[in-house]
Amino acid sequence: MAGFIGKEQHSIDDKGRLMIPARFRKRLENSSKSSGKVAALYVMKAVDGSLELYEPEVWAEKEKSLLTLSDFNPDERMLKTLMYESLDSVEMDRQGRIALPKDFMQHAAIEKEVIIIGANVKMILWSPEKLSTVLKNNVSRFQVLAGRYF
Repeated sequence: MAGFIGKEQHSIDDKGRLMIPARFRKRLENSSKSSGKVAALYVMKAVDGSLELYEPEVWAEKEKSLLTLSDFNPDERMLKTLMYESLDSVEMDRQGRIALPKDFMQHAAIEKEVIIIGANVKMILWSPEKLSTVLKNNVSRFQVLAGRYF
């Protein structure tokens, strides 16, 4: 099945809820029907100042790696702490909305508007201002990075 692809701008309502775009919601609803589970997502604070949304199946694969880390190795323990401090789960309501935790919205500087980018296995949430700055500051890197990885 195709992943999340595309970009849309949506508003956050007064209760901090974000409407998941209809085309992404369809994918989530199909996944939840096949698994028999409520449409839930994992939301993670990314180091670049954005938020990432993962389906449970995708996050479960990432968590397998975390589970192999030792609590007795200081670096591995710190990585687990940093990852889990930056993670929460949210459920999609019947209208296709998720309530974003306030500290996550603050991390991403999301107030009223949000850009949702479909990035195959995840959705990336940006404040429009932050995304504009990131794109402006990195436009010259696109050709170099694309040449290196494609």
